[in-house]
Amino acid sequence: MKFARTIRFDKSDLNIFPIASEEGELAVVGTFNFYNMEQKDLKGKVRQAFTNGFMGCKTFGYSTLISLVNVTEEDLEKLKDDLGQYLIDKYGAPNKEIASKAASEEINLMLELCRDHETGSLLSISREWTEQGIKEKYRNLPKAESCAEQKIWTVVEED
Repeated sequence: MKFARTIRFDKSDLNIFPIASEEGELAVVGTFNFYNMEQKDLKGKVRQAFTNGFMGCKTFGYSTLISLVNVTEEDLEKLKDDLGQYLIDKYGAPNKEIASKAASEEINLMLELCRDHETGSLLSISREWTEQGIKEKYRNLPKAESCAEQKIWTVVEED
């Protein structure tokens, strides 16, 4: 099944987000990180994460782009455990069962988002505050245009 992995083409994520995800982390949409915030609190790097960041689920940092890759059930089970623990640690989820259910919902959202796109495609996100709440838009760069032949990209710096 298809899922999202963080991808980095340059160092910009390291400079624009409060925490940048590492290359190749499984990722979720992560909008839940902003539900308890008010629009006036979104400033600087936090605003950048809100506006266009997917959340990597190893560092719980942000990535501007994700690449769609094939994952196993075991990958998603580990992701559910890691994300569930994050929800307990960061947001005080009352127990593992509730945290696991919330993590599953976030994972299912990403599975649904990835379902209709080719493996190797790139996705970006754009969020904004509206009168109805947070609105998300996704942009797909199909595989042929993205040149995403690899599962994980590596940027090599040259002197």
